[in-house]
Amino acid sequence: MKLSALSPVVILVALLSLQGCAAVVATGVATGIMVANDRRTSGTILEDRVIKSKVANLINEKYEDEVQVSLTSYNRVVLLYGQVPSQEVMDDIGSMALETQNVRDVQNEIIIAGASSFVARSNDSLITSKVKSRLMGNDDVGANHVKVVTDAGSVYLMGLVTRSEAASATQTAATTSGVKRVVKVFEFLD
Repeated sequence: MKLSALSPVVILVALLSLQGCAAVVATGVATGIMVANDRRTSGTILEDRVIKSKVANLINEKYEDEVQVSLTSYNRVVLLYGQVPSQEVMDDIGSMALETQNVRDVQNEIIIAGASSFVARSNDSLITSKVKSRLMGNDDVGANHVKVVTDAGSVYLMGLVTRSEAASATQTAATTSGVKRVVKVFEFLD
């Protein structure tokens, strides 16, 4: 009698547990699809994540709240962007990034200025979303081959692309509302 009373509870717990597994499996499948469509090797993707973490930690340890700097790493090329109080700090952060293990190059787009506002950062996020959305509708370039980052209205495009794909992605970004300028940080396959 007690067993049958517990059965619905056991079944419910089991189902809830399976739902969690399904989410984990779905996330793993989605990540696998993204990696499969990425032109970088899985080793390079991992290196990029490690590089990003190491450089961010170096910046945070040395400058804490003095700077508002973000970065991304794509194919071991580090893109730095944000605001710092002086040329010396900007140069130092660039040097720290370049000296990090496995970094091939640094594109230092940091500007000397006060920290951007929440509204400005939100606007940058919106611009990035609009550019990514437009790239998804562009048959001339695979949206998953172009990394899009926006800071202060400047859109940075990174990726391993053909020259034709770069031109198409650049045109798409440049004609997106709110974009002030487009900076190409591409590596070409042709």
